[in-house]
Amino acid sequence: MTMKRSNAGYFIREGFRGLRSHSFFTFAAIGIIAACLIITGSVSLVAVNLEHHLNQLMAENEILAYVDEDYDEEQVQALQASLNSISNIAECTFVTKEAALNSYLDGLEEDELYTDLPSTVLRDRYVIHVADITQLKDTIGQVEEITGVAKVSAALDVADGFITVRNVAAGIAVILLGVLLVVSFFIVSNAIKMATINREEEIAIMKMVGATNSFVRWPFVVEGIVLGLSSAIIASLLQFGIYSLLAKAVNVYSHVQFINLIPYQKLMIPVVAVYLTIGLAVGVLGSLITIRKFLRV
Repeated sequence: MTMKRSNAGYFIREGFRGLRSHSFFTFAAIGIIAACLIITGSVSLVAVNLEHHLNQLMAENEILAYVDEDYDEEQVQALQASLNSISNIAECTFVTKEAALNSYLDGLEEDELYTDLPSTVLRDRYVIHVADITQLKDTIGQVEEITGVAKVSAALDVADGFITVRNVAAGIAVILLGVLLVVSFFIVSNAIKMATINREEEIAIMKMVGATNSFVRWPFVVEGIVLGLSSAIIASLLQFGIYSLLAKAVNVYSHVQFINLIPYQKLMIPVVAVYLTIGLAVGVLGSLITIRKFLRV
């Protein structure tokens, strides 16, 4: 399906004429498609933020493997080799009981309650970071099985909570995207159908005098493109406003690190690109599918 430059102006004028001929339905269609995009986009942004914070949690979350108190220096070194052999362990650092105590007391020097604590109150430990936090539970189990590890400590519930919420949000986003496409195709199809019904006789005459299917089809494709892209632009602007307001509200709790949102500037280009792509695809395909049956004259 090609468009000659000489006909482009005619197709564009006819496309806008079709939109004006049923302006109420045009505005309603743009509003509904934009709303579908915003709903799906909002859930997707939640999933993106959860994925971001899950990655941060993966970088910051630690497994503490406490060493058996009876182990000597040679046995401790051998223990590190065993820990490093676990495939999901990205980094494994030995921390002496003295270093652990100094770290714990950092900032508590003025509290007399802690000044005379002996280093023996703590154990030597290995601080472990994993490569894939979704395998944290299995990794903990593997660490616990190593001889010489007396105890393992990790924030497994926090990691599991992030993973569960992330997966639920991603699933909802996929479902809503499917619903969005169905609803948007329906809306665009009905908008195009309104235009074709008003011009059905004109289309029949054009076909009888030799107009090609492409010549008849292009004004309706233009109409679908305008509907889809207009919806995408409006949805992008509204999404920016909604996300900005939410980010300002969340900033009140900025001391709670895990609820900080990704700055919208980092998400704007992908969001706008996806909205425009979906809007264009829905507009073009919706118009092509609808006009097809009116070309059978």
